[in-house]
Amino acid sequence: MTHLGTGTRRRVQLLAAAAAVSTLTALGGCGMIGGTEDDGGTPAAGAGQSGAATPEGDPAAPPSAEAPPAEAPPAAAKVDACALVTKGDAEKLAGTPLQDPLEKPEDRDSCTYTGPATGPTAQVEVYVGDGAKKFLDIDRELGHKLTPISGVGDESYAEDGTVFVSKGGVWVCVRLVRLEDPATYRAALETAARTVAGRL
Repeated sequence: MTHLGTGTRRRVQLLAAAAAVSTLTALGGCGMIGGTEDDGGTPAAGAGQSGAATPEGDPAAPPSAEAPPAEAPPAAAKVDACALVTKGDAEKLAGTPLQDPLEKPEDRDSCTYTGPATGPTAQVEVYVGDGAKKFLDIDRELGHKLTPISGVGDESYAEDGTVFVSKGGVWVCVRLVRLEDPATYRAALETAARTVAGRL
């Protein structure tokens, strides 16, 4: 009678244990063929070569779970320039009636109110984000006199006909076009800056 070596018997025992917890389908896939005098069967060629079952091939091992895809952070709310300075705010700043702004749903970074064709000449422009900051940077490069506005936003400045406000990393520029002396509208512009800061 042929005797199995210790290593062979151990391998057969491991395979038998794995087979005991497998499903019927798995059992059919790793059945015994070519019997011997001792146990009536030897491991299938594939099973005998592989040794201990790998986690992927072990029927008792729990299925591997893929990590769910990371959710993208919610997009930051886009600031609407026309909501920061409403038509009523613009008319109060300009001191004259103004026309409704041209609606541009795809462009909320700017808003312009103009005076009626019959006059007087008046225009209020509002810029939000990179455009407002660029406006400020250009005026600094040109040497415009910028006066800090105390207690408005995180940072704010006034110059003739224009104010700049920054709060929470968002820059806003409000520009007034009138033919009178700009000093006439300085107080109204600073009030507009405080209104904008309160809405950011």
